[in-house]
Amino acid sequence: MRRFSKLVVNEWLKMSKKRSFYIAYAVLLLATIGFTYIIMEVSNGQELPSALDFTASVIGRSGLGQITSFLAIIYSAGVLAKEYQLGTIKLLLIRGHSRTAVLASKYVAVLLFVLSLILFSLATALIAGFVTLDYSGGESNWSDIWLTTLYQTIYTVIYVTLTFMFGVLTKSTGATIGIGMLAVLMESIFNALLAKYEFYKYFFFLNTDLSVYRIGETPADGMTLTFSSIVALVYVILFLGVSFVTFKKRDIA
Repeated sequence: MRRFSKLVVNEWLKMSKKRSFYIAYAVLLLATIGFTYIIMEVSNGQELPSALDFTASVIGRSGLGQITSFLAIIYSAGVLAKEYQLGTIKLLLIRGHSRTAVLASKYVAVLLFVLSLILFSLATALIAGFVTLDYSGGESNWSDIWLTTLYQTIYTVIYVTLTFMFGVLTKSTGATIGIGMLAVLMESIFNALLAKYEFYKYFFFLNTDLSVYRIGETPADGMTLTFSSIVALVYVILFLGVSFVTFKKRDIA
């Protein structure tokens, strides 16, 4: 366990030492400022939302959530692919660590990065909301904030895991980023076209956004929060299984 922790720390240090690492946080900060400015301008003297209403809307998919997902996909795509492109993957595998441990440490580092992005977006949204808006009033409470954050975390982790798998399969950063971002963009289109079919409720795209259940909606007839959670978990396990099996069997030479 200690050796694995060192691997994870090493992966995190490799990520954080890159100058581009902090660009993601800068983008989220600027986006939060932009959302705040738009809210203040659009209100035009009308009643402003409460700080918690503002935070709940900003950190969800319609606000920073989508941006966070894209940033996570972009950064997770190169975690393994760049090791192949730079030839450093061989150095990792000759240090006495198993391939499973090496790949698992990269995935855990990616999850930590996703969590840091979401917590950062939550913190900036809360600060912006409490500085510019009133705490009292509104429809949202702290429970809504935590649930929105949880659902956004699950949504991002699912797509990051998909991206991680394609990073292992393709060994190409560009192709992996393209596939990951295309999957997010095509989700709404596929759901709109195919949700009416019974078989589609078992598909990946219809079960990624669990936040719809919080407002009393269902993606399709017969679907529940438990059902979508199980289906999403099965896909995540499948993506990871393909990733680890492929990485263990691949010839690195």
